[in-house]
Amino acid sequence: MEIANWYSVAKALHLIGMVSWMAGMFYLVRIMVNHAMAFDRPEPDRSILNAQYTIMEWKSYKIILVPAVVITWSFGVMMLSIQPLWLQQGWMQLKLLFLLMLTGYTHYLKGHIKQLEKGPSSFTHIHYRALNEVPTVFLVAVVFLAVFKERINYFILCGGLLAFIGLMAWGIYKANRK
Repeated sequence: MEIANWYSVAKALHLIGMVSWMAGMFYLVRIMVNHAMAFDRPEPDRSILNAQYTIMEWKSYKIILVPAVVITWSFGVMMLSIQPLWLQQGWMQLKLLFLLMLTGYTHYLKGHIKQLEKGPSSFTHIHYRALNEVPTVFLVAVVFLAVFKERINYFILCGGLLAFIGLMAWGIYKANRK
């Protein structure tokens, strides 16, 4: 198979992994929102829901998220081995930084699963709703960097991300006012 075909296969699998990674994070944190709210329920509902949400969280983490992260990184590295000069470009270095942060965030969620498994967390369902928006910020940044590459305007990217974060914060605030 030609290099161009290998690159296309790697790119397709990289994108499939990325979409699965995003879907897994959105699903996992949505379960955490419900899990946090379940602690306000009376017994025996609280214990039943706690057990069920814990199972769902671990399955989504181990069966969806971890494989998706491995697929995304594996085929991303394969693409970089085919196009190694991209590692010298600022857009790729920033994209890799965002992906490292997103990988750290994914592992950070594992700690929340452990905390919720034990009992109520210091995070409320509103905190988890906010955590659910974190992957969206990374997704926007990474997609814009991948699409525009060296043509990206970093000032506009940063300003756009800050405006986007502000709008999401405002939306969370409005949605959760009592």
